[in-house]
Amino acid sequence: MTTATMMDRATAKWDEIKPIVFALAIGLVAGPLISNWAGWQVTSGSAQKQLHAGLVDLEAKYCEIAARADVSEPGKLDWNARSELAKKWSVMPGSKEASYDVTSACASKLAS
Repeated sequence: MTTATMMDRATAKWDEIKPIVFALAIGLVAGPLISNWAGWQVTSGSAQKQLHAGLVDLEAKYCEIAARADVSEPGKLDWNARSELAKKWSVMPGSKEASYDVTSACASKLAS
């Protein structure tokens, strides 16, 4: 086997697989860009925001139920009284103080 023959075979093999290699490289670059543009990816930041919003809503519902059991018509209270009622009931079991987001959401729910 001569060097020229080996080089010819290597060149022929490269010419055969070159389109596959280029397609793979383009797919590795374009794939994540297209899937992100289409909304198929969830970044960790947006997942944390969604989780936080869900937890705040859940805790605000718990606060609303407890506050409505304490005061029959909290919608008739003024803003300060509703806020204090929300602060009282938005402290979740196991925590020492209420989250501002939960208190605010609870007060909004009590207003309606």
